[in-house]
Amino acid sequence: MHQPDVVVVGSGPNGLAAAVTMARAGLAVQVFEAKPTAGGGARTSELTLPGFLHDNCSAVHPMAVASAFFRQFRLAERIPLVTPDISYAHPLDHRQAGIAYRDLERTVDGLGQDGVTWRRLFGPLVEHADQVARLAGSSLLRAPRHPGTALQFACRTFQQGTRLWSTGFKEDVAPAMLTGVMAHAILPLPALAAAAAGLSLGTYAHARGWPVPVGGSQAITHALIDDLEQHGGEVITDHQVDDIGSLDGARAVVFDVSPRELLRISGRRFPDLYRRRLERFRYGSGTAKVDFALNVPVPWAVAELTKAGTVHVGGSRTDIARAEREVAHGQHAAAPYVLAAQPTPLDPSRTPAGGHVLWTYAHVPTGSNVDQTETIIRQIERFAPGFRDTILATHQRTAAGTEQYDANYVGGDIAAGRAGLHQLLARPILSTDPWRVPVDGMYLCSSSTPPGPGVHGLAGWYAARSALRHTFGIATMPSLAPD
Repeated sequence: MHQPDVVVVGSGPNGLAAAVTMARAGLAVQVFEAKPTAGGGARTSELTLPGFLHDNCSAVHPMAVASAFFRQFRLAERIPLVTPDISYAHPLDHRQAGIAYRDLERTVDGLGQDGVTWRRLFGPLVEHADQVARLAGSSLLRAPRHPGTALQFACRTFQQGTRLWSTGFKEDVAPAMLTGVMAHAILPLPALAAAAAGLSLGTYAHARGWPVPVGGSQAITHALIDDLEQHGGEVITDHQVDDIGSLDGARAVVFDVSPRELLRISGRRFPDLYRRRLERFRYGSGTAKVDFALNVPVPWAVAELTKAGTVHVGGSRTDIARAEREVAHGQHAAAPYVLAAQPTPLDPSRTPAGGHVLWTYAHVPTGSNVDQTETIIRQIERFAPGFRDTILATHQRTAAGTEQYDANYVGGDIAAGRAGLHQLLARPILSTDPWRVPVDGMYLCSSSTPPGPGVHGLAGWYAARSALRHTFGIATMPSLAPD
């Protein structure tokens, strides 16, 4: 390729979404990736044993069918996705479990006295799931397109994000289920931002489900790269950008990096106010990841949990809230919240015949160097007696190791910045166009910008649209549909 019009630094889903959008607008696009393989948070590798494919970061993808970018890109037509009937499950002590089926009414029927409260909470949101996705997938500073749905969502967020969160619940299972989804935000609970995340994910669970890509998350990366290359773009791996001066020939540079990395590469060019705002950007608690190669599926005490793509392991609402507070205060929880994904009952192509993989992470203090393998095994065995005996091999990554894997995950923060309410409003700055850096031709598109963490491509899409308008004078956005 001759001198590109656009350089994208970083090949995560957001960086590739930006690259695809700008290449489809007729621009020459190069993507530089520091690691040997592209994908950022959407990579799949052999981590434990030969032939056992594990997702390095993201594993289950509600936004693959909810994100406006992926819906326009028609991701579901480009790669095979398997959507389980059980979006997520939540085991409790004494052989109890909450099960969130894609079918809302089936879920309600299984929640006893709290079924009516669950229907009241999620029914109106599921009915307008596309509007919820648009609301959750945009900057909070922009006026909602559907104010009625926004008001319903806000009222539920206020209830579940404050000490009122148990209002209306009579038993333990439903509140625990909701807390397990809210804990994806990695925040002390209750919290408004965590409630918003949990309600969004809970809505998708009962609308289109939580799909798993056949072959692993790398399939999403391959689909984006294939489209980019079909439109003249290219990805160059093993190429770390250390100074903005090396990119001066491009008319636009789009960074799929954290604010800390942006400062390292380009900070000397920024106005003082913008630099100070990036320096004040806060990062959240970390995650410690453990991948398992198994000889059989996890032997959950409640057998139906084997059919769930995702399992939230942590016990009751009180148990999870306690563990999340401990982590937020810099302590390792003795019984942490563990997020588990079990793709092989849905996608047996990921292992040799008869094998299974289990993907897990636990929340830990930022920068932790503590191996959580034994802690996670104990927590799973609490709800799956005999789990230890199914393990063939393990691979662990501490929070500090997570940052080494991807510099965007500062201290092991896979959200690329604390996702509290303030930093969802000002991510990384308070602006109606936060993707636009106050330097001509420079844009930021990582999860450190709205709408925040997740494999959705939206931050890259929004940054690309801003660049097309402001740098290239292109007002008509290109189609993303397959040619």
